[in-house]
Amino acid sequence: MSVKLIAVDMDGTFLDDNKEYNRARFAELYAQMKEQGIRFVVASGNQYYQLISFFPEIAHEISFVADNGGWVVSEGKDTFNGELTKQEFNTVIDHLLTLPHVDIIACGKRNGYTLKSYDDAFIKMARSYYHRLEVVENFSNLDDVFFKFALNLPDNLLDDTMDVLAAQFDGIMVPVTSGHGSIDLIIPGVHKANGLRILQEKWGIDDSEVVTFGDGGNDIEMLRQAKYGFAMANAPEKIKQIAAYQTGHCNEQGVLNVIERALKKEAPFNA
Repeated sequence: MSVKLIAVDMDGTFLDDNKEYNRARFAELYAQMKEQGIRFVVASGNQYYQLISFFPEIAHEISFVADNGGWVVSEGKDTFNGELTKQEFNTVIDHLLTLPHVDIIACGKRNGYTLKSYDDAFIKMARSYYHRLEVVENFSNLDDVFFKFALNLPDNLLDDTMDVLAAQFDGIMVPVTSGHGSIDLIIPGVHKANGLRILQEKWGIDDSEVVTFGDGGNDIEMLRQAKYGFAMANAPEKIKQIAAYQTGHCNEQGVLNVIERALKKEAPFNA
């Protein structure tokens, strides 16, 4: 069985800690992937507009599972997006605004939205992940399609807040960790693995022909779904335990090393 799809998370996985990757080496590997008919998919919690900025030359020919599966764009074409009802959006926002230590970004199709009342350091950090970010007075009457909330909070409150939100929003949204001090609220079932499944059905690709890479709680489903799920060396222990395979640190080109093995049909891709 040969590999037909390779999907990468970005932060802490494909990108190093400086938010960079070896562009020359990837360009060589990508040319070989195209020759072998292997699809390349970027599967990230980040905003679509931010993700395409990392791949200016090829964004029109690869696929993106953005906002943790909330929006799927394939070869420049809108393929899928989740959508909260107005009532669900208001239910979630009304509760989040009662949590004093939580900064909120409402993730829409056109923009991310956050509040003017938050401190400048948070807004600056948010802009690094959201190329389109609107700073607003409040979250009412926003005209957009919403499929995710990104929350920023102190690390020490993360676990308790996850539990509280899971109970509070049962059936409407699911909290997943997406890095230090951050939680994403996603629509149930609208995760990265669902985005990949949509693309796989479109292309006729089986889970046994898929390689995925990740390092966080929002990667769990796609690491489990693919036959070749690789956790990064820098991933938390619980992520390493659920992944079938491991690769090196994000600062040591762990993803590119495995892609090279897949292209050469070396272990474990030679079985």
